[in-house]
Amino acid sequence: MKALLVAHGQPSDPEPAQAALGELACAVAGHLPGWDIRFATLALPGALAKAVDPEAGLVYPLFMAGGWFTQVELPRRMALEGADWRHLPPFGLDEAVQALAVTLVREGAARLKRAPGDTPVLIAAHGSGRSRAPAEVAQALALRLRQSGFTRAEAYFIEEEPFIATATGFGAGSLCLPFFAAEGGHVTHDLPEALKDAGFGGLCLPPLGLDPRVPGLIAAALRRSAGKA
Repeated sequence: MKALLVAHGQPSDPEPAQAALGELACAVAGHLPGWDIRFATLALPGALAKAVDPEAGLVYPLFMAGGWFTQVELPRRMALEGADWRHLPPFGLDEAVQALAVTLVREGAARLKRAPGDTPVLIAAHGSGRSRAPAEVAQALALRLRQSGFTRAEAYFIEEEPFIATATGFGAGSLCLPFFAAEGGHVTHDLPEALKDAGFGGLCLPPLGLDPRVPGLIAAALRRSAGKA
């Protein structure tokens, strides 16, 4: 069985993101013996053409939400390559991934030796000025955390209001969960600057997509989809 992991990548510096996605693909392949796991970032010229062929496979979008890239642009680019592959829901919409996000926040609160009700949570997400889909996913996670016992859990964004830099009241004992699939410029540069501007005084967790449990979750999603074929 063939599967392709696709991410947006980093247009200004595409090679590191492509290499990081390759490492993730290798980790996923470790959970799927006999599978052909491929990878491509849309930002690296020629990467998608190199990774696909006309023989059908599964496409796993490493995106946090369903939107223009996953619903329009990626299928368009696949069609240009003559690849009629089956597309799975994006990473961020996987129920198991959202459950992992709650687990990560709970583990973070435990590290701080605080109860969920005493641990404010800032979900730092990308957002979009053109689509509501990215914000809705992050806001749904915030609601899920509040329903799980975290009295204050709110989503803030890099590219739309409410901006992360305006997130006040997250002092010592609070958590920030970067709701990102990879560690690109938004995570390494934009987020720290925004948190500094906001006066954030708590613990910032690693991006959701970097958790070591993620390759197993992606493999499970691919296995389930293959079983439905």
